Amino acid sequence: MKIAIGSDHAGFEMKEKLKQFLADRKLEVLDCGPQAGDSPVEYVPIAKAVAQKTAAAEVAGGILICGTGMGMSIAANKVPGIRAGLCNELFTAKYAKSDVNINVLCMGSRVISQRMAEEITALWLDTPFTGGRFIPRLKQLSDLEVERSQPCC
Repeated sequence: MKIAIGSDHAGFEMKEKLKQFLADRKLEVLDCGPQAGDSPVEYVPIAKAVAQKTAAAEVAGGILICGTGMGMSIAANKVPGIRAGLCNELFTAKYAKSDVNINVLCMGSRVISQRMAEEITALWLDTPFTGGRFIPRLKQLSDLEVERSQPCC
């Protein structure tokens, strides 16, 4: 399985450690930036890169990290086909995957510890999508993307 990962300057250290955590789990990691020495870093282009790779199915999912995780989640959700979820604790991570099937995990490096980020990541990776009654809801989300692209009024 291949996972895309990216951060801004605030999330760089967490991203680097998560890359090793993912590699230890025998996952292939595609680093969409930044690289060492890039600072400050605008988060929108990084979120866009991870989201586009995910939406195009070039990777199985994406992980984005910024100071709070909020900016990354907003930016990633602008890409059609993306369901990015901000998960800074385990309960949300579990149900964001099982019920909403988020394909991009967002976290805040200034909100959680490295250990918590690893636990959230593992839970997100290991939790299956429930399907069933949640499938029509995902279709409704996809329909919203189509509506958004149509002229209104």
